[in-house]
Amino acid sequence: MSDQTPLSDHAPPGPELWASVDALWEWLDNSRPIDGPDGVLLRILKLNEEVGEVAEAVIGATGQNPRKGVTHTWDDVQSELCDVAVTALVALRTLTPDAREVFARHLERVTRRSRTPS
Repeated sequence: MSDQTPLSDHAPPGPELWASVDALWEWLDNSRPIDGPDGVLLRILKLNEEVGEVAEAVIGATGQNPRKGVTHTWDDVQSELCDVAVTALVALRTLTPDAREVFARHLERVTRRSRTPS
């Protein structure tokens, strides 16, 4: 894996994250060729494409395809994972204007559940 600046040196995601998500959502909404329920479904299906790109990058970073060899780096994998996260947040914003609150509540539940012994 690559060396990165420690997370503590970065500001935590906050309002600027959601401002970016809103801007991306608006840009995509204004330029999508298909509106209505089909457009929403296509926005959500975009996640599958992005997850596939993560898989491709992992296979490329580990050289698992002997015909191609090493074609990607772990930085590529990180970038593709970020694309998945952004795509998921934009898809959530497509479903609700309250995406920030919905995500915060869900993250709180998942975090709480992870701290509860099984």
